[in-house]
Amino acid sequence: MNGPVTGRSPGSTDHRPAPLRPARATAPAGPDRVGGGFVGGIALASLGLWAALYTPVQVLLARQLEVVAPAHKEAALGLVTGVGALVALVVGPLAGALSDRTASRFGRRRPWLALGALGGAGGLALLSVQHTVAGLVAGWALVQLGIGSALAALVAVVPARVPAAQCGLVSAWVGATQPLAVLVGTALVTGVAAGTGAGYLALCAVLLLAQLPFLRALREAPAGGGAVRRARPGPAAFLRAFWVSPRRHPDFALAWLTRLLIQLGNATGTLYLLYFLRDRIHYETLFPGRRAEQGLLVLVGLYSAAIVLAAFVGGMVSDRTGRRRAPVTAAGAVIAAGALLLAVRPSWPTSIAAAALFGLGYGVYVSVDQALITEVLPDPDSHGKDLGVIGIANALPHVLGPVIAAVLVTRLGGYPALFAVTAGLSLLGAVLVRRIRGVR
Repeated sequence: MNGPVTGRSPGSTDHRPAPLRPARATAPAGPDRVGGGFVGGIALASLGLWAALYTPVQVLLARQLEVVAPAHKEAALGLVTGVGALVALVVGPLAGALSDRTASRFGRRRPWLALGALGGAGGLALLSVQHTVAGLVAGWALVQLGIGSALAALVAVVPARVPAAQCGLVSAWVGATQPLAVLVGTALVTGVAAGTGAGYLALCAVLLLAQLPFLRALREAPAGGGAVRRARPGPAAFLRAFWVSPRRHPDFALAWLTRLLIQLGNATGTLYLLYFLRDRIHYETLFPGRRAEQGLLVLVGLYSAAIVLAAFVGGMVSDRTGRRRAPVTAAGAVIAAGALLLAVRPSWPTSIAAAALFGLGYGVYVSVDQALITEVLPDPDSHGKDLGVIGIANALPHVLGPVIAAVLVTRLGGYPALFAVTAGLSLLGAVLVRRIRGVR
């Protein structure tokens, strides 16, 4: 996970259109089940992309800005990540729509995945030699451009290739790679690669190597399928296609809005974890001889383990029962509970408990919510574009989150206010998902 879409007011359900059939029901038939090679390949590719995207935000950019702009590190980090998120906001839906229309002997998605990974690696290499805020902004924008293109292609493969009965499980594998990517990336740049520059270069290698198995294994339908054969629209029609009417597709609109809210809570609540440990918990005073980065690694490890466990349990249970809404609602409530712990009683023990709650809630969320979204896509010929629109709900929080978080931490109550807002956003998203009618 990126303008706002609003749901109807309570009581208006008598006038809403009948729930649309899931796009999956009319999508081109694929294999009855996907095998372990497909699942393992897409999970590894996702791991590499997320490691390259999340690790700089969690560790490397924060570390660089402590040197480049020590007096204004919070605002500078917000600027760098905010500009990068603006790039992601545009590139996700654009790359998805263009990949829908790509006709090449390599398929529709593979060229975007390969070239996007190369572009992201180039951005990481550029970041490794930067010593100014402006240079970091430019490098991070290039990373977002490349990885955003690759992710748009990767997620569009799932609804075309994975049957509904496996969607929760496959989404669990893909979703679990996000926290694992943070864990792997953080361990790599804090324990293996010495120095910030070496950390970026190590991420380049991980990013590129992780794409190779899936690029080799992915078999797409020959170019010239339904989406490619259609007449290419002019620029105005192409841009209009990105608007998905909330009136005609209310479930899609609500799925977008709930994704926005929960991801906005996540973006605001996790951006300053390193600074929270150092400046509010005083981790280095509590544990002399240890760095705050080591405490961050402990929290990330616990968070990651909880996500992996919850993602697979939630995904498998959701597939077996066919229920999507209730698990997503419960997930948002658990995330909110973890955030409230940090708001009310910030300490190292409660940080550990909150990391576990965040992980359990987010694990169920990433697997089941992604499965829910694939069942409310409006057009089976435009999966890339429609998932790119959903991707706006992932990227927009990283534009708004840094601004909100910086204001809350520096002017409106500090870390208690930050985590209280995180809890409120997560809980609101959890409540609104109950209004989606086209899925159970």
